[in-house]
Amino acid sequence: MSSRRLLPDPFTLALLATVMLASLLPCRGELARIFDGITDAAIALLFFLHGAKLPRSAIMQGLSHWRLHLTVFTGTFVLFPLLGLALRPLGHALLTPDLYLGLLFVCALPSTVQSSIAFTSIAGGNVPAAVVSASMSNLIGIALTPLLVGLLLATRGGGASWQGVLDIVLQLLLPFALGHGARRWIGGWIDRHKPVLGYTDRGTILLVVYTAFSAAVVEGLWRDTPLSALLSTLAMCGLLLALMMPILACAARRLGFSREDEITIVFCGSKKSMASGIPMAKILFAGQLGGLGALVLPLMIFHQLQLVVCAVVARRYATRGVRRVGEDDRDAD
Repeated sequence: MSSRRLLPDPFTLALLATVMLASLLPCRGELARIFDGITDAAIALLFFLHGAKLPRSAIMQGLSHWRLHLTVFTGTFVLFPLLGLALRPLGHALLTPDLYLGLLFVCALPSTVQSSIAFTSIAGGNVPAAVVSASMSNLIGIALTPLLVGLLLATRGGGASWQGVLDIVLQLLLPFALGHGARRWIGGWIDRHKPVLGYTDRGTILLVVYTAFSAAVVEGLWRDTPLSALLSTLAMCGLLLALMMPILACAARRLGFSREDEITIVFCGSKKSMASGIPMAKILFAGQLGGLGALVLPLMIFHQLQLVVCAVVARRYATRGVRRVGEDDRDAD
């Protein structure tokens, strides 16, 4: 593997720079309130554009390969939360309360879209199924993730209120629904200007990260979070991936899926969306802004880790696929 592939991508570097900026120059007082208002507007625009981007045909196609999608959704919204709860003893021993809460939040998030599809393609999987599964995961996650967070946090006696769950559904689902309803008028423009959605994704995430870490730094994030807890968060995120990917691969084989479908299940079911997760955290934990920086740290760590791990796994799937084709050709001869 070349050293270039191990280097962080530009967006990860931008995230790190944003965290550093918030640590050195956090926004306070009236400026913080102005940034909060801008961030709320950006989040609404982001989900409006995501709604306009999703074709109605993708929703209808989601019904056709229902066994694959049900397997992905089970991994994303059932197995992940159960693993998060199972790791509670380790979380309480190694992490701060906010970092463990952030880890539970990661477990409740929907799958990514772009990178799930990209890794499925690299590995030689069922790309059309990945497109539908990842898109449907995000659509369902807008409503289901807040409900899961409410249930998960109820098990630990705190966290987001059910009013917060209702707020996130209204503040995210309503713009999404309005955007989807407006697709007939603006869908063509969105499809022709896809970079606009990418810039909105990244810009919104950077805004939320800056405001969240600014508030957290003012409240003493780096003073109260030991280095050992950060390293433990990295280890626990790695453990989640190390458990989920083999479980999904084994389940796909036991359920009789093809190799291509197995690849789709592994990559769509094991990944978590930062593009959806950070805006959700900003709304869902609005009453805990002092701790929001620590709450999104596990998601930022998991995001980078899943990119590195999935890149390695995708190349191994692709290599095995080429090798198998070569063996089949020799058998035919």
